[in-house]
This record gives sequence, structure tokens and C-alpha cells, in this order.
Amino acid sequence: MWRLIIPIILVGIVFFLAPVLGLQSWIHPQSWEMLAFFGGLGFLNHRLVERGMAQNGDKFVTFYMASMVLRLVLSFVFLIVYFFLGTLAIKHFIIQFFVLYLFFTGFEIAGVYSNLRHFSEKKP
Repeated sequence: MWRLIIPIILVGIVFFLAPVLGLQSWIHPQSWEMLAFFGGLGFLNHRLVERGMAQNGDKFVTFYMASMVLRLVLSFVFLIVYFFLGTLAIKHFIIQFFVLYLFFTGFEIAGVYSNLRHFSEKKP
């Protein structure tokens, strides 16, 4: 669970300090909504992968792939909704969204990798 909380705190600190340091133009006005979306999405993915691990890893790949597909679909839905709501500076919004997407995906892959290492040590 810490692998989910740490990136949220790091990005939150960056979003909070950007206006103080004069970097407001780099942060989209709806960045906090993106952070909340990725926090919720990370929690949902964490629960799906945890459920796959609970069955001794037999269905881990299925649950992990389902969580990746769900993450991708929900991300597209999020972008489409904000596009049709008339978000200002949509290109800036999309660029920041994909930077956050890659950032959170990197933390998730690191967490899954450490769990897979644990399973590979158990098998002879």
C-alpha cells in the first residue's frame, strides 16, 4: 500500500510547491483532480492485484492484465469526459495527464516486480 501512497505524496508536494516557486505555468489548474483520479485508480488496481496474489499467484497474471486494461479504459474515459467538458488548455492537460500516467505506472510496475521476485524465490 505504501507504493501507492508515496507517489501521491510526492506529486502532491510538487503541485503544492509549484506556485510557490513560480512554476504555476507548468501545472494545469485541474492537476489536483488528476491526482485524485490516479489515487483512486491506483487503489483499485492495488486491490485487483492483491486479490490475484491471494490465490497463491495462480491467477495473478489474469488479475494484473485486467487491472492494466481497466486502468487504460478508465484513463481514456477520464480524458474524454474532460475534453467534452471544455477544459481549458486541453493540450497542456493531456501532456500532464500522460506524464502522471507514466509516473504512477512506473511505481506500480516496481511494486509488482518486487512481488513477483517473492514468488520466484518460493518455487524450486
